[in-house]
Amino acid sequence: MRLLLVEDDEILGEGLATGLKMEGYAVDWFTTGKLAEEALKNNLYELIVLDLGLPDMDGMDLLRDLRSRKDETPVMVLTARDTIPDRVSGLDSGADDFVIKPFDLTEVCARLRALARRHEGRSTPTIEHKGLVLDPAAHIVTYNNERVDLSQKEFEILSFLMGNIGRVVSRARLEESLYSWDSDIESNTVEVHIHYLRKKLDPSLIRTVRGVGYIIDAEEG
Repeated sequence: MRLLLVEDDEILGEGLATGLKMEGYAVDWFTTGKLAEEALKNNLYELIVLDLGLPDMDGMDLLRDLRSRKDETPVMVLTARDTIPDRVSGLDSGADDFVIKPFDLTEVCARLRALARRHEGRSTPTIEHKGLVLDPAAHIVTYNNERVDLSQKEFEILSFLMGNIGRVVSRARLEESLYSWDSDIESNTVEVHIHYLRKKLDPSLIRTVRGVGYIIDAEEG
């Protein structure tokens, strides 16, 4: 899952980026609002973590601009502004969550999972489909009640496809979700991961739509 982190504090930003990457996120970290604006124009993100006290603009302006473009990407605001009016203003401007500094990384990760869950229209913490159960919090996959060991990227691809059951996802969209802007990607990386997922789970689970992408078909009826 690709995440945009906007935080100008170098120590905090580096710690957050490292912790989020360890949780499996592909993180693009920027320290100014202008750089974040450019990133948003050129990339798609599943989640945004936004500081308000940026050196070149108020993060609230970035948030309002995002929502004015009808961009519904979930936004978690991280800020030292802890008054009720600040929180109300942030939520009314389109923030989906509001976390006060200092914070605990495990809570931030749990809140991000909740944001992703709501954005996908899920109410349960796990994703289930035809005997397949994926737990994003525990990073565990079971198939027909047996645990399946997946690599981090295999897990992320499966998670993305299961979050879009019944919809075709292009290879480019998968790559965009899985890798940050500075990652080196081999031309056949996604195909290799898909191959191993089929081998470990069920060859018919992920269907290739030639020239378009991949899909996990919705259950009939």
